[in-house]
Amino acid sequence: MMAVNERETNHFRIGIAPISWVNDDIPGLGDHYTQDQVLSEMSALGYVSTEMGRLFMQDPPALKAKLDQYGIQLASKFVGTLFSDAGRLEAELHSFAEWVGYLKEMGCEHVIVCEMGGSMHWDPRRPADANTIQKLTDQEWGHLVDGLHRAARLCQESGMQLVYHYHAGTVVETVEEIDRLMELTDPHLVSLLFDTGHALYGGYDPLELYRKYWERIRYVHLKDVRRDVLDRVRKEKIDFRTAVVKGLFTVPGDGCIDFAPIFKELIERNYDGWIIVEAEQDPAVAHPYTYAQKAKEYIDATVMSIKALRQRLEGRG
Repeated sequence: MMAVNERETNHFRIGIAPISWVNDDIPGLGDHYTQDQVLSEMSALGYVSTEMGRLFMQDPPALKAKLDQYGIQLASKFVGTLFSDAGRLEAELHSFAEWVGYLKEMGCEHVIVCEMGGSMHWDPRRPADANTIQKLTDQEWGHLVDGLHRAARLCQESGMQLVYHYHAGTVVETVEEIDRLMELTDPHLVSLLFDTGHALYGGYDPLELYRKYWERIRYVHLKDVRRDVLDRVRKEKIDFRTAVVKGLFTVPGDGCIDFAPIFKELIERNYDGWIIVEAEQDPAVAHPYTYAQKAKEYIDATVMSIKALRQRLEGRG
């Protein structure tokens, strides 16, 4: 079945992250895939953008040429930070500034940021097998907010925007933590990355979260959740990486999240930014091309249905 170009169905731009093919968080998943195979499959399905992944070359001119070959644009990159650690803040900001420069050279409009301090898998100060989250103190929250504000100014100086990615297994995961981050940060500096799967994982109804913070949402990740796996993860207190391998996440339309009202909100709010499909799965179990195709067809059909209904209602009016 030929993919429908997203320009024909909606006014936002649909891409897909390479994590469906090659997982950045879990070494070994998808290592046999090449960047050419991944990009060619993305392009064949009608996706127009992707995010930085470990399988892609990092030299900007070479990467640009490779992406152009397949008609793909780099939307952004996930940048993990340790802003909550005052002793590392200056070094972290220096490293962050380098990524801002890199993404600007790649033509990106956004920088995705996620705090790794206290996280169960990604904090380099903690044991490699740490499988619990070390919550931030009030003082560490203050350092995090200061770091995000300074990082956001670096983005703005380069004509870019910082979007914060709340994430399972980190110190900004739950309803309370997401709300606290939004309350403490300056809305003129820190925008939000809306991730449907991580919202539900953290206990936030995705639609409720979108409606609450839509004015600050500048970037979207779409992933679905398998309810039976989520229930087991919560009951048995399974860590995030293990949950991913067990099939926690899947593509939109294959899990328990109702995306129709979410797309209705996006359309009615005139969202015109990136929408990136991101399904962290074991590619040996969930064939990447098959699931990427399933996601694209589901998104196109859902959006077209919503638009058709709006047109009928407007005609009646």
